Amino acid sequence: MTTDARLAQAGIHYEHSVFGGHTAAIAPALRELDGVEADLALARGRLLHARFLTDRVENLQELELFERAAELYEVLGDTRGKAEAVFWVGAFHHVVRGDAAAAEPVFERALELATEAGDRLTMSYALRHLGIADQQADRFEAARARLEESTRLRRELGFLPGVAANLIGLAYLADQQGRPEDAAPLLAEADELAGSSGADGVLGWVAEARADLSLPS
Repeated sequence: MTTDARLAQAGIHYEHSVFGGHTAAIAPALRELDGVEADLALARGRLLHARFLTDRVENLQELELFERAAELYEVLGDTRGKAEAVFWVGAFHHVVRGDAAAAEPVFERALELATEAGDRLTMSYALRHLGIADQQADRFEAARARLEESTRLRRELGFLPGVAANLIGLAYLADQQGRPEDAAPLLAEADELAGSSGADGVLGWVAEARADLSLPS
């Protein structure tokens, strides 16, 4: 049921309860509204995260929204929703605050929940960030395994901008591992996938990576 439909249904339940004396639907209606609140908190938090990526100014409301969404999904028994919300809690710590130590166990929990729910997209996000954390800690083999698994899931889903983003990470990793010959083809594929999917932001990352690795554009 869409958000608008759930809100309309809550209005109907109100009318039936107050004027018709039918109160049995109040509890399930409130539960549906918990779902609306969770979805809204998650969506708003993600937009605040996108704003951070532009202005690099921390907004604590972002974390509060993700934590509220995770709490509500827990009450609702929505494992898929909780997995996504927990992932974004980790992303706040990792990306906004640069605190990998705080983020890693949260990503592990998100991966566990997403695996349980069969949510391959959230699995791919958790694996990507765990791989980045490994890379930052010079755990290069673990980083490669996680980034490659994230990439495999994203290919299965047809999430081409996400595949391209991961290939950029794998190109940096190849250079760090002393495999510079692998970096160029990885970035070439990332460029192709980003271009074909209209991911102009990722194209910028490809150009930046080529400059960082002293590769021709």
